[in-house]
Amino acid sequence: MAADAGSTPLLPCVFSPKSQQYLAVCAQDGRLRIWNTDSKTLYQEYVPSAHLSATCTCISWGPCRTVKEGPTRKKRKSEAGHVEEKSDLLAMGTAAGTVLIYSAAKGALHCTLDEGHTGAVNCVQWHPTESLLYSGSHDTNIIEWDLQTGKARSKWKADRGAVTSLCVSHDGKLLLSAAHVIKMWDLETKEVYRTFTGHSSAVTTLCFATTRPPDSNSLYFLSGAAHDRLLSVWQVRQDGKDKNSVVSFTLTDEPRHVDLVPSNSKEEAVRLAVVCKDGQLHLFEHFLNGPCKKPLSPSCTVQMSDTKDSPAPIPLLTAALAANIQTVLLAYGNHLQPVMERVEINTSERHVCLSRDVQTSLSLSIESTVSKVKTPVTSRSSVLAPGLPGHQAPVRGASQGSEKRKKDSKEISIAERLGEMDLSVVSTEKGAPKGKASLQTDNFAVLLVQGLESKDASLLNKVFQTRKENVIKKTVAQLPLAAVLPLLEEITNRLQGHPFAAILMVRWLKAVIMQHSSYLASLPDLVTQLGVLYHMIESRVKMFHKLTKLHGKLYLLSTQVATCGSSKAVTEVDQTAKLVYEEDLSPGDMLV
Repeated sequence: MAADAGSTPLLPCVFSPKSQQYLAVCAQDGRLRIWNTDSKTLYQEYVPSAHLSATCTCISWGPCRTVKEGPTRKKRKSEAGHVEEKSDLLAMGTAAGTVLIYSAAKGALHCTLDEGHTGAVNCVQWHPTESLLYSGSHDTNIIEWDLQTGKARSKWKADRGAVTSLCVSHDGKLLLSAAHVIKMWDLETKEVYRTFTGHSSAVTTLCFATTRPPDSNSLYFLSGAAHDRLLSVWQVRQDGKDKNSVVSFTLTDEPRHVDLVPSNSKEEAVRLAVVCKDGQLHLFEHFLNGPCKKPLSPSCTVQMSDTKDSPAPIPLLTAALAANIQTVLLAYGNHLQPVMERVEINTSERHVCLSRDVQTSLSLSIESTVSKVKTPVTSRSSVLAPGLPGHQAPVRGASQGSEKRKKDSKEISIAERLGEMDLSVVSTEKGAPKGKASLQTDNFAVLLVQGLESKDASLLNKVFQTRKENVIKKTVAQLPLAAVLPLLEEITNRLQGHPFAAILMVRWLKAVIMQHSSYLASLPDLVTQLGVLYHMIESRVKMFHKLTKLHGKLYLLSTQVATCGSSKAVTEVDQTAKLVYEEDLSPGDMLV
């Protein structure tokens, strides 16, 4: 499932099938991380060779299979009949047009499927029984890959636009593809079986809702589109009268992740879990038996919030339904460090709000893993790992050491210091007194540390208003190491605000990275600290090209309007004379 071109880029996040033992996540840094949902720890991490230039756009788990994990003991006769199937292969589509097949059992890349697509891969889908994989791309083509040979088995043009979603039926005979129009293909002949229209934007979600054969009126599938707050259910009829959707499920925002338990008969209801763009989870349960005029509301809506005095929402990343009706496996928080939890939800309540302390959960999961990175001791304080999430490192000023204040000297308050300081002018003359120069450089660092510790917005605004490059460099260089990460968090928050503030914050960000690059590189959770910042900058850069095009078009329109107005003003000139002069001739001047 790929995000629409005008929406926020979707980060793939999928649970493994059946046992749901693993969670595969492709975060902002381009790395694939597989988390164990039972132990809630990082199981494997894979860094593609082109993880920055060819980022991962979509992921899909393959069917469970028997895996040989090396030499094992000889099984007893009682154990010989039992063969355990595990989730192993994982397909990853990239922006470069290649498909990577990763093996979770081996912990390495299984194979690479290339030389097929010329555009970014938007969706990948496995065949339920055979070793086949289907991929849809921006180049409007669908490719059927044979995993035994690692080459394309067949390739055909699906639509005039980019293929944004794929889904294979449970019997492996039909394939759904979508751009703005949904097409149902016969996989044997590769011909269109049915066509469905009804979405005004790119379809991002396709899923078969029933396992019944297509030769009856009991085959249903659902679809969801970008910028659409509805999930539509379509019925495949024998008479071909299936132009409109039969059921609609209402959502609070566009769907991002959908998990479905299909129906095997008319007496069995379809169970649906939908995670929307706003981070809410909606649960549905409905019997598919013909059309339903009114849109169906969710039977239960789940939201998550933190445990602070003023609760803030925690976004849900994905969800998976369990065999038990009331059990749901949730993943929430950050893509770089997700939190997984199995929750018993009372579906009799329409709205459920779960309160969780994300920082505590993150610190517990990190303590259980062994890190090979040693964090340097930066001072005599008891700060061992100042960069770990959930650990609030004390922000202290620079140690004065032997420079003790004299008892006779007067204590200067912060207000008096701010009154004496001129943030816009720095004295660079040779004759300037030394005391004034030290006041300018030292007080910036001290006030910045105090503002970060007390979270005083007015104090931080006074410091961040300076535009002098040398003052910013000196202030950042004099900061203690314990204040570097809080400063980065403050810069990240301010960069997300007004563009005028972002212009000032970029200078501070540049100084922090240049002055404290060695310290930042030694932190074990550097990706967690800088991932949000990197993702935000990358999204803004992507929008810059589109905004430039829009600016050029608006400039052309305004120029043409001004030219038309000036031409009208020239053509509408009043031709009537303002003054007429007639000269009277005397009789002597007249010629006879």
